[in-house]
Amino acid sequence: MTLLPARVTGDPLRLVLLAIAAVTVVTGACQMVAPGFVLELLSTDSARSSSLSRHLFATVGMFMIVIGGLLAQQLLSPGAPSFPLLWVGLQKFGAFALVTAGVTRELFTGLALLVALFDLATAGLCWLLWRRPPRPAEPFVAASAGTTEPEIR
Repeated sequence: MTLLPARVTGDPLRLVLLAIAAVTVVTGACQMVAPGFVLELLSTDSARSSSLSRHLFATVGMFMIVIGGLLAQQLLSPGAPSFPLLWVGLQKFGAFALVTAGVTRELFTGLALLVALFDLATAGLCWLLWRRPPRPAEPFVAASAGTTEPEIR
């Protein structure tokens, strides 16, 4: 017996993305609560931690919690629209690009590059699920022309 719906447990892509969503929420919470500790793990000696950088790092952690929660809710909710997958994927790709830029500028260590590659992989998985046609058990919900009520096809 599982607490997860069959649409998640029967779909390896959804299951992996749900695990990533949980990891995103947990790591975001760690980053929000202890930004200095996480920043020290990922930053180089040349990028010294300041109260401003710790505060901004905690703010990023808060957004990680929101994005992870959004992804989890999208995956667990039956009939949920697919557009959150696009936006989560774009956020993860943006995180990859910016952290990679920080590594090339020697602000972050190689460990941060692993985090960036994880974000890139997550962006790719979100894109795959977003582009995948709906399965028969998942009705496609579209708005009818001229109405605000969704139409199930």
